[in-house]
Amino acid sequence: MKIAFFSTQPYDRVFFDRENQDRRFAYQFYETHLGPHIVEAVNDVDAVCVFVNDRVNREVIKVLASRGVKIVALRCAGFNNVDLDAAQEFGLSVCRVPAYSPEAVAEHAMAMLLTLNRKTHKAYNRVREQNFSLNGLLGFNLHGKTIGIVGTGKIGKAFCHIAKGFRCELLAFDIYEDKQLKDIGVLYVDMETLYRSSDIISLHCPLTPENKHLVTQSTIQQMKDGVIILNTSRGALIDTSAVIDALKTRKIAGLAIDVYEQEEKLFFKDLSDAIIEDDTLQRLMSFPNVLITAHQAFFTHEALTQIASTTLRNIEELLLGREPSNKQAILV
Repeated sequence: MKIAFFSTQPYDRVFFDRENQDRRFAYQFYETHLGPHIVEAVNDVDAVCVFVNDRVNREVIKVLASRGVKIVALRCAGFNNVDLDAAQEFGLSVCRVPAYSPEAVAEHAMAMLLTLNRKTHKAYNRVREQNFSLNGLLGFNLHGKTIGIVGTGKIGKAFCHIAKGFRCELLAFDIYEDKQLKDIGVLYVDMETLYRSSDIISLHCPLTPENKHLVTQSTIQQMKDGVIILNTSRGALIDTSAVIDALKTRKIAGLAIDVYEQEEKLFFKDLSDAIIEDDTLQRLMSFPNVLITAHQAFFTHEALTQIASTTLRNIEELLLGREPSNKQAILV
């Protein structure tokens, strides 16, 4: 079974090789993302394995189908970058990893909140320079604060349990309410109430056409003055220009993001010697109350092991015509 991997990093090879000790799969690795510029190079493989910033649009899918590719395997949970209608039209199966260590992403979200609030990243740099002043490092207690969680799937649920340990008041919004969360005191409310009542808002929902720019100028105005926003889901949930304006007026007191709407040409690359032409990102990074990590929330040993294992199992089951062991993993 032959697989072409796109957007690969050294750690992808390590974890996928570990899950292929019996050599039942043959790999081709490409560092570039999959898109119209490279799809013609795909040849003699059964499946392509893609990540969050690969562009699997109709044009790409048509070429893949003409070259005998049978499967598009996402090694992530989100699938907004794949044209599912085109895949169905051209007879390609699409699978994903619906859940891989949700605790990894939830813990990173909380780590970002704690860092942003208590300014531990700044304190670390100060002490290394023998500056032991506390001026400018003032934070606040999380205890008793109200956190609004948008999306209570596996990751949002894990974040709720972590935040509950800090004895926060938890509000949540989701189409489907989770009884276990309600039993521990999570209160489901509508979005307007969540915006109006939350000191901190954490986004844990997938990106869909309906919720693109969920955080925009109009919704920000519904929020508390001095709100803190966390996003470890998808960059396009946030209208970056609107957030910048709200940071300038101090409507938003802090922003922590692990994702960025225009991250495709930036994240997962070493650009330390390059000139970044994205003025919006440069503006964001200029704020002292903005914390950015480069899509690393998933990046734990446990998560990468699960991603590799599930992706290969999905491909094998589809190619051999087996009943999928996890039906949520199969999109088309």
